[in-house]
Amino acid sequence: MNLKENQADTAKSDPKPPMLIWVGGVAFRTLFLLVLIVVTARVASPQLEHLRSVHETPGDLIRVLLGLGVCTWFVVNLFILPKDAGAYRTWMYLGVAVVPLAVLCAFVVW
Repeated sequence: MNLKENQADTAKSDPKPPMLIWVGGVAFRTLFLLVLIVVTARVASPQLEHLRSVHETPGDLIRVLLGLGVCTWFVVNLFILPKDAGAYRTWMYLGVAVVPLAVLCAFVVW
């Protein structure tokens, strides 16, 4: 197998996705993460619906702290875009099915 060095380099590099796939992938990924943030914030809210009542039960305090950590992690991941073209394609195709399902779950949880 005699591969030239430039052929090996071009096989490793992944071309940039077309603009439509990039925009669609970023849009579906952003919508999905935003829905996850909303659902997590709703589920992690205290049962008495007051943030100052968190200290009354340790279960509420733990739930709110975990929810805050998960929501923070989702927000950070909003700004970290995928590095390869395949990820944008995956979000574009998978997002068509996953985002409506996530919105439906958010509607049911609310």
